[in-house]
Amino acid sequence: MMNSFEEFQKLNKDNMDMAMESFGSMSKGFQAIAAEVADYQKKSFEEGTAAVEKLVASKSLDKAFEAQAEYVKNSYEGFVGEMTKIGEMVSDISKDAYKPYEGVLGKVAK
Repeated sequence: MMNSFEEFQKLNKDNMDMAMESFGSMSKGFQAIAAEVADYQKKSFEEGTAAVEKLVASKSLDKAFEAQAEYVKNSYEGFVGEMTKIGEMVSDISKDAYKPYEGVLGKVAK
């Protein structure tokens, strides 16, 4: 009877350790994503400000349209690149969060 209780306690401790390791890696990953988004927002704001300055400084309507088109193109490319990067980061988070459970799930599958 005592042996079963000790095994139960060890199992609970192991499960808690796995969960804490998983949550820790998820937390670090989400912090990295938050930092990446903040950097992107700052960069995007600076680029937008520069584009408005360039637009206001345009001497002709053609130059204004050119400046606007360049800004839209660069913004779109930057956004797509950033979303791709964040998607990869989310994928890495899920892989890291799953790692503690690999051994346990491998035993259960057998």
